[in-house]
Amino acid sequence: MDILEKLSWRYATKKFDPVKRLSAAQLDRILKATNLSASSYGLQPYKVIVVQDPVIREKLKAVSNNQSQITDASHLVIFARVDELADTHVDDYVKLTATTRNVETDALEGFAAMMKGQIQKMEHEKAAVWTSKQAYIALGTLLTACAIEGIDTCPMEGFNATAYDEILGLRERNLRTVVLAAVGFRAADDIYQHKQKVRKPLEDFVEVV
Repeated sequence: MDILEKLSWRYATKKFDPVKRLSAAQLDRILKATNLSASSYGLQPYKVIVVQDPVIREKLKAVSNNQSQITDASHLVIFARVDELADTHVDDYVKLTATTRNVETDALEGFAAMMKGQIQKMEHEKAAVWTSKQAYIALGTLLTACAIEGIDTCPMEGFNATAYDEILGLRERNLRTVVLAAVGFRAADDIYQHKQKVRKPLEDFVEVV
């Protein structure tokens, strides 16, 4: 199948088969794809958390309107934004860039100063929106990568983010939960897999100026 067939095949899976699990290789592949997602400046101001522990997932389910995907999917992937952006985040990224590209950090001083200037200008609320948007871009990459690999997903927002932060101990790590994705394989009796995907006609969806 080509990418259009793969994306037509995917849907927000409502019922996962709790017996079917991703292999270690499959999980590694989709996480590597997510890590390659587009990100403003390349800064990646969020963390991807993969929850496998069944005890923790039961706790999360209780604060997620008891949605079965939380516990039945093979893995639960959480996107958590950095809450307080600081110069140190830029410094770490500049060091990584210098190492990866084999250049001196001094050569990146202008780039670093520009990033720090942009971040410092953002009030906390605006920064929270910006970091959340970066996490959503990564979520889109994960959903697409899983579709290409024949893995089912369900992006999810129906949860208590504050409770997630508490259960996962995110506040003390300067992180806040943004969005989730249940990842695994559809149950044979999930009726939604047989429903025709509904999307706007392309001529309504796209406007060429």
